[in-house]
Amino acid sequence: MKIAIDNGTLNTRQPWKAFQVRQRNMDEKRDAILQTAAHLFLEQGYPRTSMGELATRLKITKPALYHYFKNKEQILVDCYSHGIAAIENGLDSALVSHGTGFDKVKAYIEAYATAVVTHEFGRCVAMLDDSVLSPTTRREVRSLKRRIDASIRLYIEDGIADGSVAPCNVKLASFAIAGAINWIGTWYQPGGPLSAPEIGQEFAHLLTEGLHTCRLGLDVKSAAKRSVKELPRKRVARKLAAITKR
Repeated sequence: MKIAIDNGTLNTRQPWKAFQVRQRNMDEKRDAILQTAAHLFLEQGYPRTSMGELATRLKITKPALYHYFKNKEQILVDCYSHGIAAIENGLDSALVSHGTGFDKVKAYIEAYATAVVTHEFGRCVAMLDDSVLSPTTRREVRSLKRRIDASIRLYIEDGIADGSVAPCNVKLASFAIAGAINWIGTWYQPGGPLSAPEIGQEFAHLLTEGLHTCRLGLDVKSAAKRSVKELPRKRVARKLAAITKR
């Protein structure tokens, strides 16, 4: 199920405007809270951001804030959910439905990198440490993160099976891709020489060249057949389906 989100660039200078008009619906006010919280989490860290500070930034009372979210952890989980949605909503549906495994991997990387650059929610997924959360909330957040890893692994396996991706250690390839993209959040600054789509496209190119069979002198069909036998594809597919249903 997709979550409708904006471009992640809430007017964080005047977030209280969402609460100035009583007729504004609850979803708009929740979005204002989430986007302001994401901005503060990234700016000064999750542990150092208090509900009181968030309420002050929004020019509302703490009791009013608790009317929309029961605690700070719930806000962070929703930020993660919106970040995952930013990635999944940015996928090229045609490529994911009909492209090769290599096409799917490249499309996912581009959507992931673009979300990290464009959306503060996307940067929350990449940058915020979940170790400070309670065990229950940490499990929930890590379940969301596993959707990314499971998708990348499944697409790589599709590529190995159809011959568009060179046989490789799927787990390591997925970790390498996700790690490289997550690092964008540590150095990216808006207003640089490259646009968000350009960064996404360049990372997709750089991170898939090592996977593409066209660059390698391999007997792709025979190598793929050997590799596919070693892949726990059904297990990963079931895992992805289970995570997606949560």
